[in-house]
Amino acid sequence: PKCYDIEETLKREMDIPVFHDDQHGTAIAALAGVIGALRFVKKDLKTARIVINGAGAAGASIGRLLVRAGAGDVTMVDRPGILYAGMEGLNPVQAALADVTNKAKKQGTLADAVKGADLLLGVSAPHIFTKELIESMASDAVVFAMANPIPETDYASAKEAGAKVVGTGRSDAPNQINNVMVFPGIFRGAMAVRARSINEDMKLAAAYAIASLVSDDELAEDHVIPNAFDERVAPAVAAAVAKAAMDSGVARITRDPEDIRREAAETIARFRAVSESVNGH
Repeated sequence: PKCYDIEETLKREMDIPVFHDDQHGTAIAALAGVIGALRFVKKDLKTARIVINGAGAAGASIGRLLVRAGAGDVTMVDRPGILYAGMEGLNPVQAALADVTNKAKKQGTLADAVKGADLLLGVSAPHIFTKELIESMASDAVVFAMANPIPETDYASAKEAGAKVVGTGRSDAPNQINNVMVFPGIFRGAMAVRARSINEDMKLAAAYAIASLVSDDELAEDHVIPNAFDERVAPAVAAAVAKAAMDSGVARITRDPEDIRREAAETIARFRAVSESVNGH
């Protein structure tokens, strides 16, 4: 919990962007994956039943960003069980999140929360998304098991249990949900317009920019989010974040987002050329 106070203090006392990647980078990647997965299974973010297991820094940030994006039915679960308004023992961030999630005021275990859920996200512990748990979800269920290095379930097991779309934080399975695709672009976009901060509008813009790179024709159960090494990702995020910074009033200068996208792409191309040259020798 100290990370919340540290980040808020730095934001308050400094006039440059402060961004805790383990929180917000993970949340942006998760939201991008959720957008793509729900597009594929034809479910609406506003009405889909979403369960997040793990209410630490990353999990709480995912919950907050999903609510900000318009998710209407989010339930948070941590070691003591389902989080609900007025629950004792929560830190201030968890307590604030409990006030705006779990509108049915359910109490109980992870199994109670997951029954009938459309989407289950984990930022918690290895192997806890069992076959029985996934089988209890709604039809065309989505499971994102993002604990690293060992996820809550592996890709094959979740598919065997009936999940329609599965993602993990790992690079050795489809649909890698990982903050590695977020932070280069979000910093590039913020710095390009000399942003004073990285706000919620910029985070949402980053998530939608990532999700937009998977076209309707490309969308598939094993491709709901771009590959982490897709060279379009960082430039797209940079351009979207810069625009959001300007639109929300935290940018110090005004620039054409397409120029920022082009410059970021050129930087990646130069880096690739140097890397290939070095590896060739």
